[in-house]
Amino acid sequence: MSYTRRHILCAGAAMAAVGTVRPAFAAGKYPERPVEMIVPWGPGGGADQLARQMGKLAEPILGQSMPVVNVPGGTGATGMAKLLAAPADGHAAAIYIADAHALLAGTDARWSMNDFVPAAVMVHAPSFLFVAQGSRFKTWADFEAEAKAKPGQLKVATLGFGSVDDFTLNFLAARGVKVVQVPFSKPSERYISILGGHADALYEQAGDVGQFLSGKQMRPLMVFGTQRFAAFKDVPASKELGYDIALPQFRAVVLRGGTPPDRVKVMSDALAKVAATAEYKKSLKDQFADEDSFLPADKAGSFIKEQLDDMKAAIKQA
Repeated sequence: MSYTRRHILCAGAAMAAVGTVRPAFAAGKYPERPVEMIVPWGPGGGADQLARQMGKLAEPILGQSMPVVNVPGGTGATGMAKLLAAPADGHAAAIYIADAHALLAGTDARWSMNDFVPAAVMVHAPSFLFVAQGSRFKTWADFEAEAKAKPGQLKVATLGFGSVDDFTLNFLAARGVKVVQVPFSKPSERYISILGGHADALYEQAGDVGQFLSGKQMRPLMVFGTQRFAAFKDVPASKELGYDIALPQFRAVVLRGGTPPDRVKVMSDALAKVAATAEYKKSLKDQFADEDSFLPADKAGSFIKEQLDDMKAAIKQA
């Protein structure tokens, strides 16, 4: 049995024991101490940036700090193991993103939706396929043609196997666009892979590589979705090109399953206030994210469930 799986099974046993102490949780003012914010990825990526900004804005609202702890590995599984090993008292939270959620669509999921409870969805944004500014691929048609003519030769940098990136590339492969996936667990390495020639293209969200876009170091070939993105009006959407797949990236804040509902609400209400600040709204614009990204706890759960259904459908289509 793997180390991670043992941790998650132990977390499940601990969860059962939590029920006997819930009244004690309710007795004190929450949070009584800092809320540890687990980022299941390395520093510098979109999830890490969200956690640090959110913690800064939430601290005066909650009356406690939200120190960030980066726990990379296993496409988010290592960080989730840490969350599930913590007490279900609301003093540990995690940034939960679409790529980690995608693991639940596989055959060997290490946790289920019952093991965590969403406090809020904070970011919702489409994904793109990017190339270096000077790439020989001027359009998606150029990339598509070479991928079909030379299957398995072009390299695409991704977050990892079993991720949304992986599902999308498998979907394309089933339609003749066969590439080699090159996983990079460190966001910074993934971003610059196409600049250094280690990959031909990058699957990513525009906000995460905003500095490279504004610096004219990379450009998008395609946005995955049903329609074009306003900031890149000349970039075609996957659906208009005949590829009906759109697995957007989302970033949510989740607590351990079994956390008392009143504590979940306190966290959700605090994050709603964060989302309403001018600073946070500006960050969504800078990230090329949906300006109406925020969803409170009572809506976040159903949204995340729908995303899982879409991922499973994409696997079947691939």
